Amino acid sequence: QVQLVESGGGLVQAGGSLRLSCTASRIISGAHARNWFRQAPGKQRELVAAITTRGLTNYADSVKGRFTISRDDAKNTVYLQMNNLKPEDTGVYYCNSVTLLGTRYWGQGTQVTVAS
Repeated sequence: QVQLVESGGGLVQAGGSLRLSCTASRIISGAHARNWFRQAPGKQRELVAAITTRGLTNYADSVKGRFTISRDDAKNTVYLQMNNLKPEDTGVYYCNSVTLLGTRYWGQGTQVTVAS
């Protein structure tokens, strides 16, 4: 069983930065994409950023230009650099890995709180 462990969340003032990390316990066979989702209180979980094994990236419109997703396959780790954070970025951030066969793995989540 693959475990995804997130870290790097916390409390930050608006305009500040955080860097989230998500490390997989082992190489995920057939992995296609590594993603970051977030869920704000009372809202549905939404895709924030995605990166494929080929390095193609995709971002939610609300974070474009502020967030950067990257991956270090040697460390089985994906990162989310978040700059110019806004209060509306507050939520629990989850990392996710999807294989070509559609198998999904989820981390336990890390809280990000942006104070105004």
